[in-house]
Amino acid sequence: MTICMSDKYWDGAAVSCEAGIAPWLNDCGSLTQRIQQHCECFAVHPVRSGLARIAFDESALLGIAPQQLAWSREVFLYADNQPVVFAHSACARQDLRGAWSAMRNLGNKPLGALLFAHPQVERKPLRYKALRDTHILYQRAAVALSNPPSRLWARRSLFYLHGAPLLVTEIFLPEILRLAKSI
Repeated sequence: MTICMSDKYWDGAAVSCEAGIAPWLNDCGSLTQRIQQHCECFAVHPVRSGLARIAFDESALLGIAPQQLAWSREVFLYADNQPVVFAHSACARQDLRGAWSAMRNLGNKPLGALLFAHPQVERKPLRYKALRDTHILYQRAAVALSNPPSRLWARRSLFYLHGAPLLVTEIFLPEILRLAKSI
């Protein structure tokens, strides 16, 4: 497998992650569905959605110029009133008129329901990274935490629909381990 230069700091395996988080990181199915199976009450809390500048490595994966605005959506996934995942998704602006037009109106609906229900959506392999407090996505995720740890595990992958890429990054918050006990 060829690694895109923008993926060189994201690993193909979750090396040295805590045992409790590994099943969550490595599951290739719908994260939304998996969380729902391990809690009584699931909710999506939107943070932001709209045109924004995204990270350089994200722009490279999406094939857009770094200074170009992309569509970006950020949400917290809650299980039993606790934030367990911070999710960030991005796609090229022009794909909002085509393949990913449904992204505009998701609101508090989970993206996973859209991605895993569409038979033509293709998912590329997962990539992993332990995010430190200097990473912008760590910082955005940590706002929901009263005592953020020194690192947060994240995974990301590209989804393709009609040749158009959508990058989804999921950052796992400490409360996910509470759900892991019921796995």
